[in-house]
Amino acid sequence: MHRTDLSYVSCFCNVNLRRTLLVCTAVSFAAIDLVHKSLAPAEFHHARTQLAALVMGALIAALVVLVPRIPSNAAALGAGIACGGALGNLLSLLAWSQGVPDPLVVSGTLHGVAFNLADLFAVAGDVLLLSAVVVHGIRHRARLRESV
Repeated sequence: MHRTDLSYVSCFCNVNLRRTLLVCTAVSFAAIDLVHKSLAPAEFHHARTQLAALVMGALIAALVVLVPRIPSNAAALGAGIACGGALGNLLSLLAWSQGVPDPLVVSGTLHGVAFNLADLFAVAGDVLLLSAVVVHGIRHRARLRESV
């Protein structure tokens, strides 16, 4: 085996480990969200269209396939948290007939906002994923100029 063959095997192994991290994180966060939704009373629900469900499924699949190729565990973790939020809302859409429950409510004097843990997970995961990708890009900026 050549040195490049070994680095390919090592890289492939790391991709699988990052993908496993992403999927395990997503399942864990989706489970936390679903348990919370089933235990907490929700006055508010939001409906989603079939197109929204399709987009959520495609987004989850794209993140699971593409993000582990970035050599960053933080990016995989962020994508896993975001996928957990999307998966939690997707499963809620299928499980609750009145729509996705929003048990968390923050009300102001005139208006309020209703949301669920999956929404928080999606935003927090996106922030971590984007931050990790930016940091990775800054640390490896010389490699960004290499041809693919």
